[in-house]
Amino acid sequence: MGAMFPTIRLCLGTVARFFCKRRSLLLENLALRQQLTVFKRRHPRPRLNLLDKLFWIAARKIWSDWKRSLVIVLPDTVVQWHRAGFKLYWTFLSESWRPRGGRLRISKDIRELVFKMVAENPTWGAPRIHGELLMLGFVISERTISRWMRRAHPNSEPAKRWLAFLRNHREAIAAMDFFTVPTLTFGVLYCFFIISHDRRRVLHFNVAEHPTSDWIVQQLREAFPYDSTGKFLIFDRDAKYGAEVPAAVRSMRICAVRTSFESPWQNGIAERWIGSCRRDLLDHVIPINARHLKRLLSDYVRYYHEDRTHLALNKGTPNVRVPVVARGRVIEQRRLGGLHHRYDCAA
Repeated sequence: MGAMFPTIRLCLGTVARFFCKRRSLLLENLALRQQLTVFKRRHPRPRLNLLDKLFWIAARKIWSDWKRSLVIVLPDTVVQWHRAGFKLYWTFLSESWRPRGGRLRISKDIRELVFKMVAENPTWGAPRIHGELLMLGFVISERTISRWMRRAHPNSEPAKRWLAFLRNHREAIAAMDFFTVPTLTFGVLYCFFIISHDRRRVLHFNVAEHPTSDWIVQQLREAFPYDSTGKFLIFDRDAKYGAEVPAAVRSMRICAVRTSFESPWQNGIAERWIGSCRRDLLDHVIPINARHLKRLLSDYVRYYHEDRTHLALNKGTPNVRVPVVARGRVIEQRRLGGLHHRYDCAA
């Protein structure tokens, strides 16, 4: 507690001069003094407490040159603090409304027995397995058996047929999906996109705070104008689609292919694009609002189509990037503000 009072006194002493003309200079002076206060603490290694972290999170939000004066930690560490704060904020909200209590877990032996019965008797349902367990003296509810049956190892034949369908019709298949992105103010934005299976090309994307089925239908009209539609459109059973989206898909003469419940692997192309977008862009940037996120995604889609190589395309790009034949000095071109680069040979 003794180390917290110098920091509080420092912040209160600067508030009165915060809005003067030399605002940027005062902010830089405050940032350097705050770090000096941390270094003066008597520890083998200076430790940052909660007030220090909140100070830099606030400085990042109100001061554009905060990185220039930050020397005690890396700027990426401040971004991680903000993400941790976002996680704690929503965890607190969810824990506040979550009912307490719960049921007892069944033993591992019973779970293994349920899995064995499912594997050896593929036509049995939960009532039949429940009856066998009662005959063996195990007292367990039928609903619990139903829940654990969904976790049993499935038969591989349906999966093989599904993968064969994806391979044989990839030129005519498109997929759509949603993913969420947290904002600087702890809000949540929904990103909608449609991707082609043939060349992994993103046909359309958009951002909304509260997407509805009517909004999704409008996105489909923009993604598939006139006669440019494919034959199949894969999407999951999200409640946001409602009954209007499948009806609109059928009216566009597209076969709507819904994935099974809790089976994201059936829409693997879309799921992999979400993972690439997070690793390449969203894990390094915190969007401010929907407009900012849409601009970032627009730059990323351009980089994804023209510059980024893909293993599934034999190290090519969706827009068929031509390899350089002539030799010369290698020059780099910044992409996504310097997060990535493209390399070419100078003429």
